[in-house]
Amino acid sequence: MLQKKKIAIVGGGPGGLTLARLLQLSGADVKVFERDLNRKVRVQGATLDLHEESGLKALKKAGLMDAFKAHYRPGADKMRILDNNAEIHFDDHQKKPMEEFGEEHFRPEIDRGPLRKILLESLNDGTVVWNSKFQSMQKFENGWELVFENGNTVHADIVIGADGANSKIRPFLTPIKPIYSGITMIDATIYNSEIESPKIHQLLKGGKIFAFGGEKTLIISSKEGGEMSFYTGCKKNENWLKDCGIDFKDKNQILEWFKVEYAGWSSIWQELFSSEKTTFIPRPQYYLPLDQIWETQENLTIIGDAAHVMPPFAGEGVNMAMLDALTLSESLTNPNFNDTKTAIEDYEIKMLKRASETTQLTLEQTASLHSKTALKNMLEMFNQQSID
Repeated sequence: MLQKKKIAIVGGGPGGLTLARLLQLSGADVKVFERDLNRKVRVQGATLDLHEESGLKALKKAGLMDAFKAHYRPGADKMRILDNNAEIHFDDHQKKPMEEFGEEHFRPEIDRGPLRKILLESLNDGTVVWNSKFQSMQKFENGWELVFENGNTVHADIVIGADGANSKIRPFLTPIKPIYSGITMIDATIYNSEIESPKIHQLLKGGKIFAFGGEKTLIISSKEGGEMSFYTGCKKNENWLKDCGIDFKDKNQILEWFKVEYAGWSSIWQELFSSEKTTFIPRPQYYLPLDQIWETQENLTIIGDAAHVMPPFAGEGVNMAMLDALTLSESLTNPNFNDTKTAIEDYEIKMLKRASETTQLTLEQTASLHSKTALKNMLEMFNQQSID
């Protein structure tokens, strides 16, 4: 099916790069068009925990498990569950032995940068075309003509959108738009956390913190190189960012907001807002309808957040994207399918069913973690896992 076909993947995140690797293993002609200026651009965001049945499964098929094991961070998955007063109610560091690959609940952590490096180094030279921010595309013969903001134009027989929550490829498939979840997060990374945020750094202990109180969340993750990332989670209306009047480039304004929004929380948490080097990014959380469906096309589809964006409170985002990549690659290289439309339809049926189930689970978890009983709910869930 893929012989003599040029495949364009728009978006060089974990999903797009995993797909490129898997297709290249089958001899496909693949290019990844990524908006970042080059591969040295710092990858923002919290660490990623990969699951045996999805993210790790894709890496195994891609032949990259040895590289993953050389770069993942043992112990970074260990969690502490705290209340708003920073009192510890659950501590993996006290209870949890070091787990091994293949164990049911083992979810090894890796930073986004090292994961991207592993995937990039697995690709053929020149696979990723940097500084390629998608602008538009139109049908051309039996494929597509893609236009990028840098003026470049590319022809492809098959286009796969892996361009995230605000996908520009998705509208070519469906008019269905994401729905606001009711939760807005503020995301930040602290560099040299031992100096800039020493109390939280010590409390974090190289792992993760989930803190709950007043129907709000505060989630903190350690990162390599002495960094840590965190994000707040609050119930806000969809227009809050427009109406709040906060300059998110001014840490003092954000700190004042935090003091009011998180009134009743220990002052220790305010340390997160002390560094002048920290960049804060507001992130309203969206999801797509559980029953979404569209008409399959023979030369276009989407994976990852472009297909099924959802809040991060069940830890499924990157895993879903990498599993999408695996499923799509298997469909496109399946000798039982005679044409690409049949193959893409096979992928989309599987993907949409899985996305519906995972979105439902994620929405339930999002509501649970922002409820009055959030701490109790989380403790019950982890204690049950310990029993299992």
